[in-house]
Formats: sequence, structure tokens, C-alpha cells
Amino acid sequence: MSKRSKIILIVIAVCFIAALVWFGKKNKKSIVEYETETPFRTTIVKKTVATGKVIPLEEIEIKPQITGIIDKVMLLEGSKVKKGDLIAVVRVVPNEQSLISAKGRVDNAKLRVNNGQVSYKRSKNLFDKGVIARAEYEGVELSYNQAQQDLKNAQNDYLIIKRGSAGSGGAANTNIIAQMSGTILEIPVKEGDQVIQSNNFNAGTTIASIADMSKMIFEGKVDESEVGKLVKGTDIEVSIGAIEGTKFPAKLNFIAPKGTEEGGAVQFKIKADVSLDDKFFIRAGYSANADIVLIKKDSVLAIKEGVLKFDKKTEEPYVEVKTGEGTFEKRTVKLGTSDGVNVEVLEGVTKDDEIKVWNKASKDEKKKD
Repeated sequence: MSKRSKIILIVIAVCFIAALVWFGKKNKKSIVEYETETPFRTTIVKKTVATGKVIPLEEIEIKPQITGIIDKVMLLEGSKVKKGDLIAVVRVVPNEQSLISAKGRVDNAKLRVNNGQVSYKRSKNLFDKGVIARAEYEGVELSYNQAQQDLKNAQNDYLIIKRGSAGSGGAANTNIIAQMSGTILEIPVKEGDQVIQSNNFNAGTTIASIADMSKMIFEGKVDESEVGKLVKGTDIEVSIGAIEGTKFPAKLNFIAPKGTEEGGAVQFKIKADVSLDDKFFIRAGYSANADIVLIKKDSVLAIKEGVLKFDKKTEEPYVEVKTGEGTFEKRTVKLGTSDGVNVEVLEGVTKDDEIKVWNKASKDEKKKD
């Protein structure tokens, strides 16, 4: 064989060996090495969040006892008041028809009194002379007394229609006073507005609403899937949207026995007493969220939910556990409580198992890429 032929054979052999090495590296690169994680001990807390607002525990609406027009408003919204403080004054504006009708009843009653008085005097003279019996005299006397009482009643009705009261207590009806100590939340009327008294047929016009701002509660709603896990007396935390970075402790004290449907889901109202901080002024109606602990488990074996897969046929959860270099086996697991990030593992893996982290290659593989 010539020297030239030997050189050609050597070149071909070198190229062949280089090609084998190149293909070997390429095949090795195609094998992805996944990172693994081991189960760990942790505390899992399952919470629910109830959305709602903070409102005063005690709030009342002040309504007038008479119909009229607001003559004066003495205070402003936000003012502190004590029970008995004057808030507004109502001026009575009588209905002309009712006033004329009441005046007519007074005149008729006076006629009956005058007539009764004449009959009473005549009967008394006859009774004193022994002409008529005592029973006949007493009957005339009774009619006269009744006529006098009817006159008083008609006069009182006339005064009530005209000025809102029949006696010296007129100011008690026209003066709108605070019925409790607290803060005036709202005065929805102004001077000159007409107001209607509260009665059996009408709720009446609200002149002011007063609340004790030192006692606030959280009022919110929870879904029907979680209401069964709530217990009265549970400690919760309330976050108020207007006050960032602060959570107020509260105690659950009410769970509604009946739910209301909202957007296709049944919601149940809950209430909780909020412990206030003197550093903050909590306004009525602030939007708030309540973190409520449903389940808490300490020191349980858990894995991250990201390593879980679910069988397409049985929908059972499983993980893949490392058995060797680049090899994994499927393990069905039994799960417990989850907090949305970590989930409790009851069966299927141990704390020493290395579990595949899906779609996450090793650091060395990333560097090669």
C-alpha cells in the first residue's frame, strides 16, 4: 500500500472516531436530568378569606315624632354627641284642611257644652225643688260633663295640628335630640326639607344616624363550601383596605343560619367583634377582609403541590420518585390538607425519597444549553 493511501485511511479513521464522539455527546445531551426535592416537615394552615366591611355595633336612626319642615340643624356630620343633645328643630306646618276640620270640631263641641250647661242648670233647679228624680238629674249632669271633656279633646287636637303639641311639651316633639351617645354618621336632611313622622304606615324621614364608634364589628360573607367549618368564638384577623400593613384581631360571634344566592353561589353572613387600636380611627363602612383559619396541622410530612401529577384515567394524584441515575418510578400518593402551596402526604412517599420536579432541568443541564 502506498504512503498516500495510508494517509487517506488514517484521515478517514480519525473522522470516523470524531463523528462517533460527536454523536455520543449529542445523545448524552438529549437525556434531561431533572432536579429533585425531598418531602419535609412543616405546619399547614388552611384559611378562607371573607370579604366585607367594618361597621358600628350600635347604630340608630333618629326620626321625627311630627310632620313638618326642618327649621334648624344644630350639628354637623362627625360631631360627638351625648344622649339628650339637640340635633335639629322641626317647624310644624299644619295642613289647612285638617286645621279647618279640627277648628270645626272645636266649635261643635262648644255648642254642645253651651247647650249642656243650660240643661244642667235647669235640671239642677228642678232637682233642688224636688220636681225631678235624682236619676234624671244625674243623667243630665253626666251629659254636660261629657260635653266639656269632648271640648277639651277637640281643642287639644286642634293645637296638635296647629303647633305639634297640645301643651307646654311642644318642644319635646319639635326638638330632635340624640337618643344615645356617640358620633353623628350622617344628617341626610338640610334646613327647609320636609320630614314625615314615623307611624304604622310610614317608616318616617331619617334626620340623623348616630353610632358608637368605639365598638366596631366585621360583617362579611363566606361560601357555603366553607361555612360548615366555621366555629363561633374562633379568633380571626381583619385587614382594612384603608389601613395598610395592620391586622386587627377579632372574634367570630355570628354565623347566619340561612344563606343568600349571589352569582350562582350561596353565601352566608358572618359577624365578628373587632379589637380596635387607639392609634387608628376606623370609619364606618371601611372595606375589609377577614382571614379565618379552617384547619391547622403542625409538623406534618408535606410536599410542594408543583411536584404533583394526576392520572388522566383515574384522576389519582401521583409523583415520580428517583430510583437511579436519570430514572424515576411512578408513585400514587394519598393527600391530606393543603394550603395552596404545600400539601400534606399521608401515604406513598417517605422523607428520604427524591421526587422529580416537573419541567425543571438541573443547573448543569441549563449551563450546557
